[in-house]
Amino acid sequence: MLVKVLRLGHRVGRDKRATTHLFLAARAFGAVEGFLSGETDSNLTNSVNSLSNSWGGDFKVSYVKNWRKLVREFNGKIVHLTMYGIPVQNCVKKIGAGSDLLVIVGGAKVPSDVYELADYNVSITTQPHSEIAALSVFLDKLFDGKELLLKFPNAQKKIVPKKNGKKVLKYSEK
Repeated sequence: MLVKVLRLGHRVGRDKRATTHLFLAARAFGAVEGFLSGETDSNLTNSVNSLSNSWGGDFKVSYVKNWRKLVREFNGKIVHLTMYGIPVQNCVKKIGAGSDLLVIVGGAKVPSDVYELADYNVSITTQPHSEIAALSVFLDKLFDGKELLLKFPNAQKKIVPKKNGKKVLKYSEK
């Protein structure tokens, strides 16, 4: 099962930090690809792709002009993270069985047809909080914590865990 993340309604001036962190969390928690919709933001996509190159793995972000086409043509299950959905603990096992997933995360006001296009509207609590937290919790539940053990091949940088201080190994560029 491969997981891809679609960020809806990105606004360059307002959402740069949150959208960047959303894609970094997606990558770190096991997603393989990200799609940005809304306002085009080549600085953001270039930044996330550059970071992915430095820290390893194949995660890439690209801009999609027509997100509805992407959703309709996706060959797998569509999951929309929303505080109005079915609690994650009641549906994650069914969602994780088999098919690839496209996880939709809103930004600005989510168009109403997203709720209809989704196979699953999933809530991470029924309280307002951050889309970054929602995606992280969803992926952790989906992968049953195994994403915390992921290895990122071809990394140019790697953190060495330490009780105190910081240590980053840097490898030569390929």
